[in-house]
Amino acid sequence: MNTFPKLTDALLTVENRVALLTLNRHDIRNALTGSSLVDDILTVAEWVNTSDDVSVLVITGAGSAFCAGGNIHDMAERKNDFAGGVAECEERYRRGIQRMPLAMQDIEVPVIAAINGAAVGAGFDLCNMCDIRIASENVKMGETFLNLGIIPGDGGAWLLQRLIGYQRAFELTMTGRLVTAQEAKELGIVMDTVQHDQLLPEALKLAGSMASQPPKATRLTKRLLKMAQKMEMKEFLDVCACFQGMCHNEPEHLEAVNKMLVAMGKG
Repeated sequence: MNTFPKLTDALLTVENRVALLTLNRHDIRNALTGSSLVDDILTVAEWVNTSDDVSVLVITGAGSAFCAGGNIHDMAERKNDFAGGVAECEERYRRGIQRMPLAMQDIEVPVIAAINGAAVGAGFDLCNMCDIRIASENVKMGETFLNLGIIPGDGGAWLLQRLIGYQRAFELTMTGRLVTAQEAKELGIVMDTVQHDQLLPEALKLAGSMASQPPKATRLTKRLLKMAQKMEMKEFLDVCACFQGMCHNEPEHLEAVNKMLVAMGKG
């Protein structure tokens, strides 16, 4: 396995091809600003893509919150990420938090958000950057930027409408209201809700089922799913044909076929 990356404000473990990233700044409700969490997420995203021993990434938070997004105290004092004039703020966003959605978009393996507590603002957007979201039944979440007189500067306005459609995303963004885990499930933001003490076990169980699939084909399949969102059918099928040729020439393909034959009693 590749050497584990050095992280400052997050914890990383790997078991059975599943990497678990835990945001570990409970003291500031795992806020992305005023911490090193964005850098830690970027580091893990790059590491996962180069680690042949990881097939799934699960992201969760330590303590009572999944992620509080921006640090409100820093906003009030106009310091750290929120200091300076327009040009300085713009450059800081581009070189800072806006690298996160781009890195998350480029992660080659399935990414599951195990939402253990409040996910608001950029923390909510971080959830929506993942492929699948599972939430503890007692959490609340929301696109709360307007409540603070700011816009979703990390790509949230792009992400949310692609999950639930323009009209519903518009209402949530313009009102800044919080939704319960149950409403989030009804809206299609989260795939499922579970009892709090079952959140991580259920997320890891789902991750384990994905991690048991042939790893190279898994990464290619995720690439196809992402590409299908923006390609025309004819060009997409050309890519599928190429990827399928790659799969047929991988040892894991024959291993999977032989495994299936044994399961059918024909091996």
